[in-house]
Amino acid sequence: MLNMESIHKVYDTGKVQVHALTDVCFHVAEGEFVAIIGPSGSGKSTLMNLIGCLDTPTSGIYHLDGQDVSTMTDSQLAVVRNFKIGFVFQSFHLLPKLSALENVELPLVYRGLGREERKRRAVEALTQVGLGDRVRHKPVELSGGQQQRAAIARALAGDPPLLLADEPTGNLDSASGKEVLRILQDLNDKGRTIVLITHDQSVADRAGRVVRIEDGRMYEEGSR
Repeated sequence: MLNMESIHKVYDTGKVQVHALTDVCFHVAEGEFVAIIGPSGSGKSTLMNLIGCLDTPTSGIYHLDGQDVSTMTDSQLAVVRNFKIGFVFQSFHLLPKLSALENVELPLVYRGLGREERKRRAVEALTQVGLGDRVRHKPVELSGGQQQRAAIARALAGDPPLLLADEPTGNLDSASGKEVLRILQDLNDKGRTIVLITHDQSVADRAGRVVRIEDGRMYEEGSR
């Protein structure tokens, strides 16, 4: 599913080279739920950008769902992101003037899907996360937890092989955070591959496997 070998990421400022990631090897099998945990400045945001095909490594090899994405162009990476990865962010990124249904449909527009197929997929995804009765509500009419569930539905609607969740509970209260994690666990139980990035050990512990990143290097913590 996801294989990274000897990944290095170096940012050249012109005066100094910053080694954000050093010799990272990271493997996720299909159907796994893996958490990456690390403090601020550890390199986890850089790693998230690479996993999500928002950036490319300075060196090393990255295969995602059978494709070598480590040397792709920006336009090629955009296609991979649209078809291979569902993103869930801390800040939801829902468009305020659109309903939950329209927000979930939006990425499907870029795939060229017809209106009826977009609606069918969006309603199915919203129902899957418990928002079947909120499809016409705009983000301001939803709680924080409901907005994050709508964001998860948006990520699921395209049926991507990988769900990438970046601090998905970071802006939520405790109860809403637990509900979001329950949904992610339920999706994983049904076979969805999930990589979750967090700084919170209690959140990471909900995953099947935890990997720590410190100073740009990865360390396996273990499985449950």
